[in-house]
Amino acid sequence: MDRQRLVSLLAGVVFAVGLGVGGMTDPRKVLAFLDVWGHWDPSLAFVMTGAIAVYAPLYRAGTSRRVPLLAPRWYLPARGDIDARLIVGALVFGVGWGLGGFCPGPAVVSVMSGGQGAIVFAIAMVVGMAVVELRPRRADRAPGPGPS
Repeated sequence: MDRQRLVSLLAGVVFAVGLGVGGMTDPRKVLAFLDVWGHWDPSLAFVMTGAIAVYAPLYRAGTSRRVPLLAPRWYLPARGDIDARLIVGALVFGVGWGLGGFCPGPAVVSVMSGGQGAIVFAIAMVVGMAVVELRPRRADRAPGPGPS
């Protein structure tokens, strides 16, 4: 296994463990976090703040390099504008998170536990991604960023 894949694997394992330890794979905890006018549980705000506190300086330090350590070039988003597609995607993401108590990362981790809710959410997520990928693209839409 090359270094890039090994580092990716280790990062994924650390991410999955962090999601589990932080309680982000428990949809009841996530839904309690979203219930700001009811029985609000602010603990996930601390998990997110801790993640940002670790990630932000590392991102800043990493992107200050001309090239990444384990890749020939940076693969960062080329677009920075806010358009209808981004807003609709954010709304769908938020509604899915609010209804199911999962977002994609924690859902994938939770599928490993065999929970029925996580499996249903993951299937719906994959179907949604397939629908977006299979629908015809408009000619005036610029291709998204990605490896070249």
